[in-house]
Amino acid sequence: MTLNMLDPKLIVLAAVVVVILAVLAWFLVRRRRRTTAELRQRFGSEYDRAVREHGSERKAEAKLADREERVEKLKLRDLDPMERERFSKQWESVQSRFVDSPKGAVAEADDLVSSLMKTRGYPVSDFDQRAADISVDHPRVVENYRSGHEIALRVGKNGATTEDLRTAMIHYRSLFVELVQAPTMIERKEVA
Repeated sequence: MTLNMLDPKLIVLAAVVVVILAVLAWFLVRRRRRTTAELRQRFGSEYDRAVREHGSERKAEAKLADREERVEKLKLRDLDPMERERFSKQWESVQSRFVDSPKGAVAEADDLVSSLMKTRGYPVSDFDQRAADISVDHPRVVENYRSGHEIALRVGKNGATTEDLRTAMIHYRSLFVELVQAPTMIERKEVA
């Protein structure tokens, strides 16, 4: 069959299909870029960490999206005022013990953060999963949490200096403060 023998309607139909596919491809690429930008914005340095860990942006983005879906299914809750006060007092107590027992205080801080997370509804059995879950709502401090936990693990092996322990306490405090605070999204909804 030669080109002259083709029905003009088929040529027009083929051209329309090609244009539709091109437009669809353009929208998919644009959507992917927007998703990348949104994920970079939402996860910050955690996005870069996921890319390094998984070897490509596409794999990392899929994993980050999986994290978001997982956390959406969790029954996370806010602390009531009495719980917030109780946890805050426990944190003050842990911090005050740091001077006399830095190793003990770091171990207590690790336990207290885990307890706080459990109270809020995060599963706490596996540290890596815990950190991944935290990264969804608290991406700015998840690296601090990982660093603090890594130092806490070295304490048992006498691999942490007093300065390391001080750094771990600072890292734990940054996550603790975010987890114990009253949620700003709910406050904004109530004001509106």
